[in-house]
Amino acid sequence: MAKKLYVGNLSWNTTADSLRDAFSKAGTVVSTNVITDKMTGKSRGFGFVEMEDADAQGAIDMFNGKDVDGRTLTVNEARPMTDRPERRSFGGGDRRSF
Repeated sequence: MAKKLYVGNLSWNTTADSLRDAFSKAGTVVSTNVITDKMTGKSRGFGFVEMEDADAQGAIDMFNGKDVDGRTLTVNEARPMTDRPERRSFGGGDRRSF
């Protein structure tokens, strides 16, 4: 079984591969993902690392608050996305005045 870790405050230059290289020092990395902006393709400054259960807490301890690529990382166990309120679109659609 693996645990997913949230990694925040990433350098804009950090890639999934460099994240894997760094976290492999703490144990077995199952997968890495740096979240990017859909329009520009540039990093949004956070990502996820999936680690073997036995290595996850060690990775949190090793990297949370530590400097990687010139940025102080925030690392914790990822939490599932909660139900968010529906987004309202204010562009297009019905042109009635209010």
